[in-house]
Amino acid sequence: MIDERIDALLTQARAGAPDAAERLWRAARAAGGPLVSPGPDGTSLVTFVWRGEARTATVCWGVEAVLTRVPGTDLWHGTVAVPSRLRTLYYLGHGRTGSPPDDSGTGATHVDPLNPRTVAFPRDPGDPTDRDGYASLLELPGAPPEPWLSGPPVPAGPREQVEVPSAALGGARRVTVHRPARASTVDANVLVVFDGYLAQTVLRVPDLVDRLVAAGRIPPVVVLYVHVEDARRDRELGSTPEYTAFVARELIPWARGELRVTTDPVRSGLAGASLGGLTAAHIALAAPDVFGRALSHSGSFWRAGPDGEPEWLTRQFATRPRAGLRLYLDVGDRETGPGPAGAAPQVDVNRRLRDVLTAKGYPLDYREYPGGHDYVNWRRLFPDALTGLFGH
Repeated sequence: MIDERIDALLTQARAGAPDAAERLWRAARAAGGPLVSPGPDGTSLVTFVWRGEARTATVCWGVEAVLTRVPGTDLWHGTVAVPSRLRTLYYLGHGRTGSPPDDSGTGATHVDPLNPRTVAFPRDPGDPTDRDGYASLLELPGAPPEPWLSGPPVPAGPREQVEVPSAALGGARRVTVHRPARASTVDANVLVVFDGYLAQTVLRVPDLVDRLVAAGRIPPVVVLYVHVEDARRDRELGSTPEYTAFVARELIPWARGELRVTTDPVRSGLAGASLGGLTAAHIALAAPDVFGRALSHSGSFWRAGPDGEPEWLTRQFATRPRAGLRLYLDVGDRETGPGPAGAAPQVDVNRRLRDVLTAKGYPLDYREYPGGHDYVNWRRLFPDALTGLFGH
């Protein structure tokens, strides 16, 4: 399926019209990226255009499309029908994929050079194994609003990076402490957020929390952004007893001693995305005496546990007695591809955990958003998620 105007230009180009490909390129350049037109049944037709020499060209991440070369030219194109409410990230790949790309212009993976709307994934300066990353933003006219991502400035809570000792992990871990702007930390709610640097930069959690507190949507909260080095993220996050011990038995006691935050599990929560979402849900189940709230964006619940079998945490929720937890889960409706090593798709494993939690009687807010494994959707949904867990 393809837009009729674009199809006409491509037909002319294939027939040898000397300026047809150039006119298509000019149209895409004038549009500032993909060409968007109405499609059938509430969809939009999105045409990606790229110019360059390559053996293959694909669009990857939240949208997938194989681009076709116009014969006799260096112009590539591909059209996909997507929901008109879509907001997602994408990049271009040429024989290699990796998200997000580490090249902001050209290379084996890169952003769309026609699209000025780029999302940067800055390198954590405290992590020698990290790198910069980039992705292009596709936002269709019907995409849901983002009311909490803009607005007049609000008082910003101070942030300070500290080293928290950990015997469980064999060494201290970096944690950024985010205090309320105009309230004491004494008896304040506490929220542990994983992948702390990306949570602060790409997900913009500090500003979102400050805005929610200023608006009276949630009470003052101390946020502990836990940094993890990229090289050991897969080993530490997930369902490991060592990381659980660090968070529940070392980090929270440290916060209670140094900041005098609440000791009430109902007012203590965890949040994360992807592998961090799995970690949040796992630690909440493992330590309900410490945490009573868990927030997961696109949690990687396909992951195996100590028994080597997939979806270990879902089986733990099914077989253990119901804990005193309230949970929030979301996942993108486009997360339909297989996971690592042939694991079930992200949307499927999240739905199965949803069903288990519902059957067990857990208070649960579950949402599927139009998009993929996307930071832009996670940060849009985070304010409602946190309000549901901690709101007045």
